[in-house]
Amino acid sequence: MFVHHQNRIPSEGPVLVASNHRSFMDAPILMAAINRPIRFACHRYMGQVPVLREIVTQLGCFPLEVPKKRQKGFFQKAVPLLQAREMVGIFPEGTSPMVRPTNPREVGAFHRGFAHLAFKAPIADLAVLPVAIAAIDEATYSPMPTKVLSLFDPSEPLFDQDGRHPVVIYRRVNVFIGRPYWITPRRRESYRGKKGKTIVSDLVDSFQAEIADLLRRG
Repeated sequence: MFVHHQNRIPSEGPVLVASNHRSFMDAPILMAAINRPIRFACHRYMGQVPVLREIVTQLGCFPLEVPKKRQKGFFQKAVPLLQAREMVGIFPEGTSPMVRPTNPREVGAFHRGFAHLAFKAPIADLAVLPVAIAAIDEATYSPMPTKVLSLFDPSEPLFDQDGRHPVVIYRRVNVFIGRPYWITPRRRESYRGKKGKTIVSDLVDSFQAEIADLLRRG
């Protein structure tokens, strides 16, 4: 693992980490690269599968709720952690890149939940940190049909498809730390009414573009 721009990582205080996501290795890689404990939001099924459930618990991850309750549950779990000045990690691409073959130099569309959390959370000095995980050398295996996962989480429509679940193993990887975005009182004040949608869209688009640019460099 090669880590770039480590000087951009806030040494203390609450941080919301947003990264691209292609492998089960991403969470531990980010913990090692940033060198601070990170409490990651993970997919609901990871809290349902024996053994895997124990692993994610040991890593400090918290499984999300079913789709209809996912954003509310994420806020309820993430806000107290950030208020305790911890790091919270989120993969804004969601589940899609984990169950479909992906290009290591491309990033998918981002969900907006992390941006809403950043502006809604009543937390001073919150930093939102974009990170890009760019594989240099990797191997992909397909150990099981994707539909097997629907046994553990039938609420996830992505699991109800033909084909096999890809599992990406990194052999060599670059981790690029992006520029932190600080949620200042003025920015939080702008998160109201019609301006709220605009400021959220700007943050999401900015993070997606920056991570995509870092991946191309990788």
